[in-house]
Amino acid sequence: MIGLEGVSAQALSETIGAIYDCALDPQLWPDTCLKIADLCESTGGGICVHDLRHARNDQLFVFGYQQQFLEKLGSQYAQSPMAAADVVANVGDVNILSTDRPALLESRFYQDVLAPFGLTDMIWFPALRTGGRMASMHASRKDQAPHYHQFEIGLFKLLSPHVCRALTISDALEIRALRSEMLEKTLDVLAAGVFLTARDGRVVYMNEAAARQVKAGTSIRILNNRLDPVDSAARAALSTAIDQATSRDDDTETSQRSLAIPDRSGAGYIATLLPVQRGQRRAIVAPFAASVAIFMQDPLEAPMMPGEAFARLHKLTGAELRVLLALAQGLGAKEAADMLGIGEPTARSHLQHMFSKTNTARQADLLRLLQNSTPAVRAPHAV
Repeated sequence: MIGLEGVSAQALSETIGAIYDCALDPQLWPDTCLKIADLCESTGGGICVHDLRHARNDQLFVFGYQQQFLEKLGSQYAQSPMAAADVVANVGDVNILSTDRPALLESRFYQDVLAPFGLTDMIWFPALRTGGRMASMHASRKDQAPHYHQFEIGLFKLLSPHVCRALTISDALEIRALRSEMLEKTLDVLAAGVFLTARDGRVVYMNEAAARQVKAGTSIRILNNRLDPVDSAARAALSTAIDQATSRDDDTETSQRSLAIPDRSGAGYIATLLPVQRGQRRAIVAPFAASVAIFMQDPLEAPMMPGEAFARLHKLTGAELRVLLALAQGLGAKEAADMLGIGEPTARSHLQHMFSKTNTARQADLLRLLQNSTPAVRAPHAV
């Protein structure tokens, strides 16, 4: 198990086990968020879901905040340093607000949102992107507490793969909580393929979506009652991952829990494994006598959030992208600068840099390029 000085192996194991229990029962997240906050000595925290299509910022399972702060954060999140950083960050990347402390103290976000409520620092990572939504986990400190340093960053880096995986599974299930008596009926209406396997790798249950994936046979098959990817490397990796998932005594190992299951054309699925023989997960899937749940998802059904691919393609900085997204709302350079809390010359400087990086000469051309670069919404599958 990966260790971290200052945190016992038992505390880490219990926390990671609690994270995976949340995958099948999201109502356990409040207690789990408190466990994580205690480990990094934070006064507040939780999980936020940002609906980019409707400009909503829903605070889920949060604690340690005044309601006025949550309302203020929700209304100004789109202009926050967190939103700008998350656009170009990978899922699981850990950030802290105090990386550039002088700039933070001078920012409008700090002065208008954090300082009035005594908050001094926040640590967070984007944990899930699907369609127009993004979820992130965060913790915060207030008043005279020290800023976050390498210990807390290391702890969040250790926990982030497990949180990301648990939220991915919950999102695939499209549920708020599961109960054993309705499990099979619930699983059969999911878009994601769900396979439950026994300790020896035998498939003991698959939902209707999984059955369709097997029937198509382009990426995954059933051979001798076991999952059999058509790609030989994926076949070996999946077999090893199932063996490892059923043989461990805890949930702390991070490797080989998410695997590519390609077809011969280069498309295929992403398989996410969840051991279900420990914790509250065991009771939920007890009717199936399963040891591992395997979720097969088409990655094309979880596109990147708007602006992310464009920024990466043209190597835009976070500050440049913030200006671009403000302009895309129909604002002029001065209005965008006012909204972002920067000077108009700075906004125009960012705009000139974007012209150079995208080979455009006018704001209208840049915005047209952004619009044309946004992927079309995928048509639903025929029934």
